[in-house]
Amino acid sequence: MAKMYHYATVSKALDQLNEKGFTCDFNLNSNSDMIKKNPEKFEIVHVYRYEGESDPGDEAVVYGIKSTSGKKGVYVAGFSAGSDLETSKFLFDLSIKGR
Repeated sequence: MAKMYHYATVSKALDQLNEKGFTCDFNLNSNSDMIKKNPEKFEIVHVYRYEGESDPGDEAVVYGIKSTSGKKGVYVAGFSAGSDLETSKFLFDLSIKGR
């Protein structure tokens, strides 16, 4: 299982991951294409779920993703019933492994 962390906000999680070397933004199309083409070369090593205090639409999940070549980055996804299918497929293709 990936490591679970608790931060006060999504931006705090992103700051902490950046300090740990997770500097690539996999939400950008050019970077997410790398994962979509070769999901077996990437793994989720960190998961952080943030729940908004009052609005379920504020829920998000921050994923720390690492490639077999050592490239590390983040992917932020909305976490709700309305989350899109493409994001679900994108994340499903990645393996989750504990470190």
